[in-house]
Amino acid sequence: MADRKRIYLCLAHMSEAGLEQKYIKEAFDTNWVVPLGPNVNGFEKDLEEFVGQSKRVVALSAGTAAVHLALIAAGVKAGDEVIVQSFTFCASSHPITYLGATPIFVDSEKDSWNMDPELMEEAIKDRIAKTGKKPAAIIPVALYGMPYQIDRIMEIANRYDIPVIEDAAEGFGSRWNGPVLGTFGKYGVLSFNGNKMITTSGGGALITANEEEWREIMMYATQYRESYPYYQHEKIGFNYRMSNICAGIGRGQMTIVNDHIAHHKHVQAMYEELLKDVPGIKVHGNPDSRYDSNFWLCTMTIDPEVRIKGQENAYKTIVTGAVGGAAGVIHAAESAHTDCEPNANVEALRVIMDQAQIEARPLWKPMHKQPCYKDAPTYVNGVSEALFKIGMCLPAGPYVSDDDVKYIVDTIKNAIVD
Repeated sequence: MADRKRIYLCLAHMSEAGLEQKYIKEAFDTNWVVPLGPNVNGFEKDLEEFVGQSKRVVALSAGTAAVHLALIAAGVKAGDEVIVQSFTFCASSHPITYLGATPIFVDSEKDSWNMDPELMEEAIKDRIAKTGKKPAAIIPVALYGMPYQIDRIMEIANRYDIPVIEDAAEGFGSRWNGPVLGTFGKYGVLSFNGNKMITTSGGGALITANEEEWREIMMYATQYRESYPYYQHEKIGFNYRMSNICAGIGRGQMTIVNDHIAHHKHVQAMYEELLKDVPGIKVHGNPDSRYDSNFWLCTMTIDPEVRIKGQENAYKTIVTGAVGGAAGVIHAAESAHTDCEPNANVEALRVIMDQAQIEARPLWKPMHKQPCYKDAPTYVNGVSEALFKIGMCLPAGPYVSDDDVKYIVDTIKNAIVD
């Protein structure tokens, strides 16, 4: 077992032609080793062609930066409230607090696991009643690549004249009824972190509708420097532009993005087929034909009554190694338990898979259950908390082979107590 290669959830895969190295070499050869340049411009054009819908794209240093700039472009300011999906990674909500605004967390619906549109409208009405003003923006999230009900979300948002910022960081290439995510709302957010569908090692992008908005966002991304022969700043900007080196990686990655998406869908289909007859295990798939997920990560749920070997020892010890992308974490937990955690059988299975050299992790812990957001207004229906207790992410990246999927499935089956 120790000699077996470790199977990670999702790692980037370079193009077979090595185009990433070609573009990076060109950047060094021409001395464009800065946060702008030919690769940045080329990568943005590649992205604009990919997303279509006559959109403009700004390449940035991170998806988080894209959320931040989208909020600024939408006019969010200190004291405002922003509706955001609770079932997500913190990068969806943290930028709201950067601006001195307040996140309003809205729970999920059962089919997609994403923001419940009806609950979202309830939240809008209640915030207007309580504060006298409507939320300044709405942020739905494509959880693990699964599309949100964007038609319904847009219908409600347009009725109240609230801008929508699509957090499609995990949903690059996912589609709703045809068009790709990130093109429906006023702004769309993409991520190219090292574990995303394609990577620039780190980075993100902001999708916007027209040239005027693109120029303003570009100004904010480059310290809002005016066109004088000296440094003049009429607004507070940020150093968020993507580097020419990272963009070179992205240009190479764009040549294989469709292959990556096809591979993730293939892995998802394998999980669905190989686990369909395992009692108590359910692979989360597209709810109906409107949804076309990229399946950035494949996910499953485990019924509470499923017994896993070693389950009695779950949460007996505090985790000391990097789990679930926690490399670099230096705080040590005081207890193995929190008031909201996965069931013991989920943790037991994670441990077994880790010992088998398989990286698996729980679903995102809902933001409304995070200590840093304990005072934030929430509109919940119990869906995300229930899913967090029973859900698990499975490897799906380009390095995950058919044999790896079979090995993962066999490990799951062998972990279940008959």
